[in-house]
Amino acid sequence: MKTILIVSAVVVALLVGGTFLSRSLTSADPSVITTAGIHWHPRLTILVKSVAVPIPANIGIGPAFAERASYGDGGMAMTAIHTHEDMPVIHLEFSGVVRTRDIVLGQFFEIWGRDMRSFGENMRMTVNGAENTEYENYQMRDGDTIVLDYD
Repeated sequence: MKTILIVSAVVVALLVGGTFLSRSLTSADPSVITTAGIHWHPRLTILVKSVAVPIPANIGIGPAFAERASYGDGGMAMTAIHTHEDMPVIHLEFSGVVRTRDIVLGQFFEIWGRDMRSFGENMRMTVNGAENTEYENYQMRDGDTIVLDYD
């Protein structure tokens, strides 16, 4: 009985301590969005002279991403920002602490290995139908519809 009480007290102390640590991390660092991870799905469309540019599946997935991987096994690795076959969806799958710089649109292009400004002249961006000029610095959110339109 005494052992059960001690173990229970330790578990409660760890849970309470973890909660306070999580809150203190978030309040001490304004760049922290969450300490509990995210699983978000913004959508990205790239238009060059009104023609859609295909965004490849499996950006951020494969052995080449092992050093940057958030998870993986058997030689396959996956970054927290990646694509699958369900384009134009970008997957943001982070565990643990997520900071604002982790979810900016420029991170996706860096992982893709493409310069966001290399698709054409006079880039315009809309997010959920409204003009946005944050470009690479735009912090993607779940459900966003992002359109990059080039002349």
